[in-house]
Amino acid sequence: MSVPARERSPRPAGGEIPLPDAAFRAIAARIHALTGIVLRDHKRQMVSTRLGRRLRALGLADYDSYLALLDGPQGAAETVELINALTTNLTSFFREAHHFADLRAAVIAPRIAARAGRLRIWSAGCSTGEEPYSIQMTMLEAGALDRPWDYRLLATDLDSAVLARAEAGVYAADRLAGVPPALRAGAFRARPDGSFEVVPALKAAVRFRRLNLLDPWPFRGPFDAIFCRNVLIYFDAATKAALVDRFAEMLTPDGTLYLGHSESLLGDHPRLRPCGRTIYRRRA
Repeated sequence: MSVPARERSPRPAGGEIPLPDAAFRAIAARIHALTGIVLRDHKRQMVSTRLGRRLRALGLADYDSYLALLDGPQGAAETVELINALTTNLTSFFREAHHFADLRAAVIAPRIAARAGRLRIWSAGCSTGEEPYSIQMTMLEAGALDRPWDYRLLATDLDSAVLARAEAGVYAADRLAGVPPALRAGAFRARPDGSFEVVPALKAAVRFRRLNLLDPWPFRGPFDAIFCRNVLIYFDAATKAALVDRFAEMLTPDGTLYLGHSESLLGDHPRLRPCGRTIYRRRA
């Protein structure tokens, strides 16, 4: 797909690359087809700012050339960069702290008490890693990392760049503001440059994988807990409903789904019952 030649605009002296209407619509349609993410008109400036950087890095003068690149032999590789550029990755340690309190009290503690032999958690939309490592610190605090059980934490995201940062587990000092001081010393080690790295004991059980939630999921579960927070807000209603149904299917009979603060399920769900602020457990 390309933008009609009459819409091409020369790059202004200041370096900003104009984003014509047809190009914005073409990019929005492509992103929706690839990821399910809906880019409405109010996102146009965000698209212009982020993709403008990409065009400058590639030495392209206009969006017509960029769309042609996406349709050409290098399109597959550039599509990954397109998705990375337009994926929002706002996160922090222990964001929505009540979810981690529930995870400890209603998921981890009962399974320890029952001497469960297996525990599976999924961080869907893990961004730069603050969420999965917050889960790991909750496990550490509960004394669950030293247990002789089969424990794995799957952390997935669509953006390959943020996944690489998450797997590295290195954060600037100011990013640790949300970590309770009692946990900080056991979870991070200082680096010579002033940053902090997650200790190997917390990284060991985490498996980082790139995943488009709209694609088939290459695992069977079931999961005792699934975190998918502040991800559904980017999808249309039909896609949201379908994803929630798929998450419910992936839960253990008493498994828990944690959604973002603005993602409450409307109405009664046949497989999920509300158990707190954007906390849902699978119905028996």
